Amino acid sequence: LASQLTGLDIDILTEAEESERRQKEFAERTALFMETLDVDEFFAQLLVAEGFTSLEEVAYVEIDELLVIDGVDEDTANELQARARDKLEAANKKAMEHARELGVEDSLVAFEGLTPQMLEALGEDGVKTLEDFATCADWELSGGWTTVNGERVKDEGVLEKFDVSLEEAQNMVMTARIQLGWVDPADLESDEEETEDGETTAEAEV
Repeated sequence: LASQLTGLDIDILTEAEESERRQKEFAERTALFMETLDVDEFFAQLLVAEGFTSLEEVAYVEIDELLVIDGVDEDTANELQARARDKLEAANKKAMEHARELGVEDSLVAFEGLTPQMLEALGEDGVKTLEDFATCADWELSGGWTTVNGERVKDEGVLEKFDVSLEEAQNMVMTARIQLGWVDPADLESDEEETEDGETTAEAEV
């Protein structure tokens, strides 16, 4: 019923599919740490097992969270974080240079919440200004599923690979529209108050 009302399919995984997804994620994260941190497979697996999912987490986590890993002392932890930060800085610089080459403008670069890699992905999709970004639908950024002629169709979001949720996409697009003056924040507050009043009235009637 929910999918019929919203037009979006709810992606429900079976236990076997969920297990397969987790194994795939574990392998992908292990490979990521092996390549970027120059560590062996066993150590990379230890990082993943401790809950690390990205290079950013290794680079900027409190050092105590690395020290709980078997075989990691303070020198090793500092070296890991230094390697992670160097890789991130190099990747950010490369992504930003490419985004600029694609024509991404200052108005979008200055928008809070978009990383160099996100800007690069947006530029590759033709989103180059804050105005372009503000015209995006939330699902165009976060991705999702729709039903077309009775069949489920995957909508790939431009920022989906960065784990941008539908709610986050909605907030970013609305913020862009407010910054451009397309939407008055006072109108949003008024709409929220009306919604809350309506819910309160409905509860009272029940």
